[in-house]
This record gives sequence, C-alpha cells and structure tokens, in this order.
Amino acid sequence: MELVAGCYEQVLFGFAARPAESWTVVPDFTHHAHSASLSAVAVNNRYVVTGSRDETIQIYDMKKKIEHGALLQHNGTITCLEFYGTAHLLSGAEDGLICIWNTKRWECLKSIKAHKGHVTSLSIHPSGKLALSVGTDKTLRTWNLVEGRSAFIKNLKQNAHIIKWSPDGERYVTVKTNKVDIYKLDTASITGTITTEKRISSLRFVTDSILAIAGDDEIIRLYSCDSQKCLCEFKAHENRVKDIYSFEREGQHIIVTASSDGYIKMWNLDLNKVKDVPSLLCEVYTKARLTCLAVWLDRAPEMKENSDKAATSSQANEDEKSSIVRKNKVCWTDKSDKTAKRKRKITPEKQKLEARLITPEKQKLEAPLQKKKKKRNSSA
Repeated sequence: MELVAGCYEQVLFGFAARPAESWTVVPDFTHHAHSASLSAVAVNNRYVVTGSRDETIQIYDMKKKIEHGALLQHNGTITCLEFYGTAHLLSGAEDGLICIWNTKRWECLKSIKAHKGHVTSLSIHPSGKLALSVGTDKTLRTWNLVEGRSAFIKNLKQNAHIIKWSPDGERYVTVKTNKVDIYKLDTASITGTITTEKRISSLRFVTDSILAIAGDDEIIRLYSCDSQKCLCEFKAHENRVKDIYSFEREGQHIIVTASSDGYIKMWNLDLNKVKDVPSLLCEVYTKARLTCLAVWLDRAPEMKENSDKAATSSQANEDEKSSIVRKNKVCWTDKSDKTAKRKRKITPEKQKLEARLITPEKQKLEAPLQKKKKKRNSSA
C-alpha cells in the first residue's frame, strides 16, 4: 500500500503504509515530477499517473518503481484523471478535451471535444459504459463510452467543479461551490441537496450512501445521501483540507486526507458507530503544500472486479449487450473503415502519439531522425 500525493512544489511523494496493530507510514520516494504544480493524481493496480499545470501527464510504474514516460495530448492544465480497471485512462484538461488512453500501449484511442470551456471533473460509471463530465460551460454531459460519443447534455444554472459516481452506480453527485446535488441514475433528477458553509474542495463516497466532504477549512464532514443530514464532523487538520481518498480493507473503512498544512493522515471509520469521530491511525508530515492524493493498492484489480460485478448485476435488465461489450473489452476507439486504420498506422500523427509515450530525452534524439526522413522524401 502506497500513499501518493502531489504538491505545489512540483514533487510527487510516495509513502509506504504498513497496516498492523499499529499503523506506520515510511517515506518511499520523492520525484520532481513536473515543471509546475501537480493538479491531479490517479492509480490503478500497476500505475500512478499525475497531471500538472505544465500540461503533461507523467506515468509511473509502481511494480518496477520507475518512471514510465509522459503523455502530451492536452494544451492547458490537466484537471482530472481517472482509470477504468487495467485497460483505460480518461483525462480532462483546460483545453476542453477528454482523452481516452489505452494503458497497455499508452496510445490515445480518442480525443473528444467535451466542453466549450475547461473540463473541471469527470467520473466513470462502475460498468465502464458511461462517463459524466462537467465544465466551465455550465453543462453536465453524459458520454457513451462504448461508442465514444455524447449521449446527453444537461444545462446547469452554475458551473460545477466536481462530479462523482457512487460505488454501486445507482446515483451521482455534482458540486457547485458549496452545494452538493444528489442525482438518481434511473430518473436523472435531483433527490436531495447538501449545503455547507464554505466552498467544497473534495468529496468522496465512503459507502454507497455516505459521503465524506471537505471544504475550505480544517473540518471533514460525513453526510447521508438519503437524509442529507450530517452524521459526523471532526477537525482533521490545522489548515484547509485539499483532498480526500477512501478505501476498504479487511472490513475496515479507511479515510485518507491531505491538507495545505503538509500532513497526510489516515483515519479508521467504524460504520457501526458512524456518529463517533473516526480514530487516527497514523500521519506523516511532508513539509509541502499538498494539492492531490491517491492510494495505490496491490489488490486494486480485485476491488475493481467486485465493484464491476455489483454494477453489472444491478443493470443486467436494462443492458442486453453487456456480454458482447465485455468480450470486446469495451471498444472506445473511433469507428472507421479498415483503410483508415491502415493509414493511421503510418501517419505522422500516429508517430507523434508514440513519441509521447517515451521520455523527453528520447524524443530529442528522435527529432533529428524525423527531419532527415522528411528531407529524403522531399528530395525524392
């Protein structure tokens, strides 16, 4: 288990967390990841990816503990990153694009002009067939990931900066400044609203019906999605909380928090005593102004598989094509004829995409070779 956190100081921190009778957190690595502050981080069973204001996405292989390369498709700050299982990554940025990446070959399968303004947040349904995104154009958009196209557009009264599916995929929430609107999937209508005193900086589903919310203060609040009532609140840090992460381990519900005060803290939430303040398991001081947080787990594939099964069973009646989609591993590429596919293999754009997967040093080495090839072709 590894706690990974990004900061304004352009560094990615890694801390090995060792669950035992007394939890311990040991510094594992620090990496000067970007040339600007980190804005997003995401994990799957093998990789950690980070996004930054320097417009790049950096990839790290956690099994080998090495840097794996960079993705350079976006223009503008990377605002959101999310893996779906072991095969795909979705990225959103200030350029209004959502890019779908194959994580086996790290190539861009599709680049979608998603919003007229910035993409502020995105979330993939547990089934992998739908995604939601919000942007600065005051719209909430539903994406059909099987066909790679827009499925529905909903106009919002104001910009939303966070969107999140529940683990069971039965509901989703949007955050507009200090308001959380809770939607039901089958009706796409608001079933309740949670309002906080200050702007909400981060939000996480702890269970299908319990939300952990952090505002621009030191307090973490747990809310019920059903009653919209605050179940518990506690002071987690000495400064504002920037990000929350949660996961379940051997029946324990763990909440991880990162703050501008430089601390990462792990809390144990007892759902049988949800009104009690969660107990502090451990903490670590990074000496940095933290911006984003994730937890890399070796057993992530197993967790994802379980959530996929739950989501698939809940939607079995309304989706007769599920077995076909699963066999095809969800086709998120452009639909085009074979000739176009053959051309795509030899176009300069394809070569550029492949170059994006390798380190900047190698790109510099390959650049003169590309120029020589162009000269030969022009002289011929």
